[in-house]
Amino acid sequence: MSPEIEHLITLQRTDREIQRLKAEIAELPKRVAAIEEQLAGTKATLERAKSAVKTDDAARRKYDTAITDLRQKISKYRDQSLDVKTNEQYKALLHEIQFAEKEIGANEDKILELMVNAEVREKEVKAAEAELKEETAEIEKEKKIAHDRTAQDEKELAEWTEKRDAARAAVDPDLLRHYDRVLKFRGSGLAEVRDQKCMGCSVVLRPQTYNEVRSGKLIFCDSCQRILYYDPSKEAPTAPQVERATKRRVHPKIDASQAWYYRGEYGESGEVFLSFSNTDGTAHRRVYDAATGRKLGETFVREGGYRQAFPEDLAETIRLNGNWSEAELDEWGTELPSFALDLLQRDLDLARAEAAAHHQKESVSA
Repeated sequence: MSPEIEHLITLQRTDREIQRLKAEIAELPKRVAAIEEQLAGTKATLERAKSAVKTDDAARRKYDTAITDLRQKISKYRDQSLDVKTNEQYKALLHEIQFAEKEIGANEDKILELMVNAEVREKEVKAAEAELKEETAEIEKEKKIAHDRTAQDEKELAEWTEKRDAARAAVDPDLLRHYDRVLKFRGSGLAEVRDQKCMGCSVVLRPQTYNEVRSGKLIFCDSCQRILYYDPSKEAPTAPQVERATKRRVHPKIDASQAWYYRGEYGESGEVFLSFSNTDGTAHRRVYDAATGRKLGETFVREGGYRQAFPEDLAETIRLNGNWSEAELDEWGTELPSFALDLLQRDLDLARAEAAAHHQKESVSA
């Protein structure tokens, strides 16, 4: 592999990492905004509950005042009844007293109803206050995590930008312009050639073009215009090597609750290892860069088994051996340890060798 291609591979790796970091940095404020919006909803619920309590208190005071006024009227009417001269006047005062007493009873019923409601309102306020306190603590925690993640991402972004500048400085300016132009429209400016195909657009190369790429000549894909390169370390082994490799490989169990896969082209991420696990009725998916072992994005969770939950991720993949627990994966965090990455890459080589041996056997039989 020519030094120019090696510099471009390094450049593409840095470009992808920078793109990932920028996307994550841009996403974190949205995550904080969503959290704060949720908190605003809880605050609004608490304010409504408190407002309802204030409204009930005001209504109760109004009924208390009305009862006091009515009792004063009754006392006045009774005093006046002592001075009346006729039965008609007495009956009229008695009617007013009875009407006032009836109004007092109605107001007392309303006060009793408010007292019953007050217990419910008080519970609603306490529940809203408890929820607000819990959410506030959780949100502060999430905001700190987002802040720390942003700071770490910005630090890594600066480091990767330095690496990118160094890689760009090592590439011929004309070649760099071509790389930038294709990157802008295709998402990547470089593509590996494997099995006589451009892994960027999956178009089969002409034999002469394929041989030129293998010889180290700088070639552009006729279809997608990506700069092509060939990695001899991924070349299928010879027949004796294939035979030895396939005898050593243990096939993973088809019904295992934990599974690993290799995928040669995964969106803009390129070559990745996919980790799936089934836990308590849910499927977890993690994506790792196949070259560096760096975790790409967050762990994604869906209901059901991983085959039903993530069918779109299983196309054009190679099943690998790997049986690390959820606890181990969580402990590893954002990067696979070197021993795990080496085991996956070694098993991938064996799987490719096995496939090559099977293909060779079929060719001989045909």
